[in-house]
Amino acid sequence: MTDVQQKKSAAVDGVKHMKWWGWGVEGVAFHHDDKPGFAPFVKKIVGVELSQGHDTGLSFDDLDVPASRAGTEVLDSLVQIVGDGQVVTDDLDRVVHTYGKSIRDLIRIRAGRLERVPDVVVYPADEDEIQRIVDLAVASDLVLIPFGGGSNIVGSLEPLPTEERTVVSLDMGRLDRVLDIDEDGGLARIQAGGQGPDLEEQLNARGWTLGHFPDSFTHSTLGGWVATRSSGMQSDKYGDIADITKGLRVVRPGGVLSIRAVPSASTGPSLREMIIGSEGRLGVITEVTAQVHRLPEKREILAYLFPSWHDGLAAMQAIAESDVHPSVTRVSDAHETAFSFATSKASTGISKVVSDALPKVLKAKGWDVDAMCLSFIGYEGSPEHVAHTQKAVGKIVKANKGMSVGKGPGKLYDQKKFDTPYLRDFFMDHGGAADVSETAAPWSKLRLVSSRVYAAANQAFDSIGKQGWIMGHLSHSYHSGACLYFTFAFEHGADAEAEYDVVKHAIQQAFIDTGATVSHHHGVGLEHQPWLAQDVSAEGVAVMQGLFDSADPGRVFNPGKVTGA
Repeated sequence: MTDVQQKKSAAVDGVKHMKWWGWGVEGVAFHHDDKPGFAPFVKKIVGVELSQGHDTGLSFDDLDVPASRAGTEVLDSLVQIVGDGQVVTDDLDRVVHTYGKSIRDLIRIRAGRLERVPDVVVYPADEDEIQRIVDLAVASDLVLIPFGGGSNIVGSLEPLPTEERTVVSLDMGRLDRVLDIDEDGGLARIQAGGQGPDLEEQLNARGWTLGHFPDSFTHSTLGGWVATRSSGMQSDKYGDIADITKGLRVVRPGGVLSIRAVPSASTGPSLREMIIGSEGRLGVITEVTAQVHRLPEKREILAYLFPSWHDGLAAMQAIAESDVHPSVTRVSDAHETAFSFATSKASTGISKVVSDALPKVLKAKGWDVDAMCLSFIGYEGSPEHVAHTQKAVGKIVKANKGMSVGKGPGKLYDQKKFDTPYLRDFFMDHGGAADVSETAAPWSKLRLVSSRVYAAANQAFDSIGKQGWIMGHLSHSYHSGACLYFTFAFEHGADAEAEYDVVKHAIQQAFIDTGATVSHHHGVGLEHQPWLAQDVSAEGVAVMQGLFDSADPGRVFNPGKVTGA
């Protein structure tokens, strides 16, 4: 969006932030000029007319940013701890640290709605400085909200609108190093503020990988992944962040909670599990000891097609139950498959011949091309292991009526897998609203969850009088079940947030009503609180609240998140 006013933040040099009004960095955006099928497809499914360029009219100078409430005494104390250049009250920096990047966040920021903004942003250099900041916050009755990459989409970063105390956004961006690798155990000590690409670069240089690649990878941090119980695209092989996290250091009032990185321990209730997913309520995560793996000799992602969603799910379940262990198992439903084809670039040469011939081949096989489902399966390891796994998976795919369509689509998926949020912002520029909801359920319930979500979303679209679109995919397979990830979109009216609430509520309630969970990997924050007691029971919420109350009686650490109190 070249029309959006460029404004330099006062942020500390070397600490990377996303743009204030949307996802990612300035100068990077979604374009569809090389995707001839995209605009007609969007017009068909949601009635939105797309253009190549669009004047958003966004200017930071139009925002009415509430003044900082930070007093001189607090600011001077913070400067004494971290230095003058690391304490920032600049409006742009404070706005960047106010919200995450959910559709609700972007609706509000683009409308200039800033109910409560952090009063000061602080950039500590190390754990000792963080300890001193935490102790100051307790002594001075401040609020501390840890900030990683700012990618959160469930309201975990924003101050409560009624908060009267001074709010400090604790930016972890300077703590971004891989400190040490135990090569015998495959254990890496890593500072919590490092963003995905920077950590992988440091690990790769020594022959290692974390193997954790969430959708937000390019702009999220290790500490944020731990705080929200993140899951990456290759979790089938490497595990979720809860599996990857072996040790932790968490700064709390008066000292550091330290959890040793041992293979297993019988030391009472798991402190590690209490910290993972706590969203900053129990302290500031400064360091993670993570399980890392040697870089694989070979890595491939192959694409497959299935004649139906039922067949695709059956294949993914069979793979999960088998002795083979791909790094990625993903299958899109028919709607998401159609969307994927609509975002494809124009084919030329041999590719055009193949793409034109494929529908004819499928129809000849008796397939309904409008019902077919696209799947991506990833393979990593030695060439021999990859070949063996591909052969075993190929048999399962064939047994479930599927067919391979080769490496080409898989390579494209691998290259573009982190670009979807840019498309969401582009859609917003044209009057659209799009968001995601994800869940997990046993294999026996996945078909029911999917059908109920579709029914709930379509009923919600009808209730707000909008032409809408819902699509989904399965990913993150486990022996007992899998994650289902849904994307929904519609052309919003004058009150985009209210319309979004209707659709979001319908989908989340469908999860609960079918025995699925409120979230598989995005966390709770503020967004998912209404369904938490239905998911983990009222007693479960009470236990969590008791933990938060006893660990943080002054409500210093990110109050109100997860449980609402």
